[in-house]
Amino acid sequence: MKTSKIFLVATFILTCCMSAAQAQKLKNFLDNQDSSFTWLGVDFTQARVIADAGADATDVINRHFAGINQVIVNEPKKYDVPGSLRHKNVTYDISLVNKHNLTTNSETLKSDNSGDFHRITPEDVAKLVKNFNFEGKKGIGVLLVMDGMSKTEKSASMYLTIIDMGTKHVLMTERMDGKAQGFGFRNYWAYTVYKVLGHFDDDYKKLQAKYADAKDPVEEQEQPKKQGKTAVAEGPAAPKKAKKKG
Repeated sequence: MKTSKIFLVATFILTCCMSAAQAQKLKNFLDNQDSSFTWLGVDFTQARVIADAGADATDVINRHFAGINQVIVNEPKKYDVPGSLRHKNVTYDISLVNKHNLTTNSETLKSDNSGDFHRITPEDVAKLVKNFNFEGKKGIGVLLVMDGMSKTEKSASMYLTIIDMGTKHVLMTERMDGKAQGFGFRNYWAYTVYKVLGHFDDDYKKLQAKYADAKDPVEEQEQPKKQGKTAVAEGPAAPKKAKKKG
């Protein structure tokens, strides 16, 4: 009996500890500078290039999107990914996002609608992440999901997104705008990422406070299968009428 009780108590404690650990992934990332993460790069599949008549959509998709992601990796002093995210350990892997960006629709990439600057929602980001192929990667990933890239505003809007790659859950996504600057399509829009990384660094303590009590997402429970007929509780049966004699 004693052994059984000890086993139950130990199991309960272990379960609580595991649940607490699972529920603190975002908090651990924001609070622990020694934790590691993967920089996934910039996803442009939802982007709109606004008021840029001279842009060649096919060339942008096939060449410039990969170029923007590569310059961020190649110039770590300027694009200080680990420093801006307040972490010491980062792994760069833009191969997955480069593959995904090639699926961008060239017919919808360019836009003359100023309303497309802030077009996508956090729900759109969650859907993108759910359908993203992480090729078995685990742990924390950081992805920028590009929204509007406006020549009129001289700015780009994007969501800085922290992901649990193993479960494909979005732990945090925050819209941030960055001013554009420079010559050529690649450098002009890459500068917006530089500005957004700076904004995240500046707002780090605010984000820590905002998400201090946030709970990590959990898998949705599978809904019970519908039966052929729905059972309905019936009340007491009505008394039968007495048959007439004769």
